[in-house]
Amino acid sequence: MKAEQQATTKLRLIGELTVLRSKSMDDAEADYSWRTDPELAGLDATRPVTLTFTEYLRYHRDDVNYPSPWSVRMAIDTLDGRHIGNSMYYDINTEKSQCELGIMIGDRDYWSQGYGTDVIKTALARIFTNTELDRVYLHTLTHNLRAQKSFAKAGFTPVREVKRDGYEFVLMEICRKEWEVIYAGSNASANSGVNVAKATESAPSGTPATSTSKADADPLLGS
Repeated sequence: MKAEQQATTKLRLIGELTVLRSKSMDDAEADYSWRTDPELAGLDATRPVTLTFTEYLRYHRDDVNYPSPWSVRMAIDTLDGRHIGNSMYYDINTEKSQCELGIMIGDRDYWSQGYGTDVIKTALARIFTNTELDRVYLHTLTHNLRAQKSFAKAGFTPVREVKRDGYEFVLMEICRKEWEVIYAGSNASANSGVNVAKATESAPSGTPATSTSKADADPLLGS
């Protein structure tokens, strides 16, 4: 597993409460427990994974060793190193200058304590200071008021309701100019609690645009 971990692009973003880092094979056990959890799946309008752990491990290994150029997957750790969830930005479209953001706090001990908001702020600082993307959007279930509140705290505003696959979502977004007003000031990274200088991996730029692809989406990350 150590050799496989070295194949990943190293990424480490430090927020006020959390650290976003590259995914590793060591995340597989926790990820599997969250993906098979009916409540977590319900919060994302999807079904629990039915793969065996051995089957899932092959899927996870491919994700770690062969990342898509159109998505950036990150593990969420507490500052003391406990893995509590995952986040990603995906469907990166350089032509439209946008991407979708997803987040899942799988460890219930860290719900409603500001960890999700910190992750969102950290991810936004990463995107807007290390890529040329101008818009970040997401979808959340209309009844998931806790998530909507967390996204709003990070600067997202609702755009409209969207019906998809029998579910009703709220489309929310934030654009670069809005983020700069909220966080930039004299030092964007300091205001958002992110040490962006420690990030060593960036989203693709100057590459062909991509169309929205379910293959890049993660069923537990707001896809």
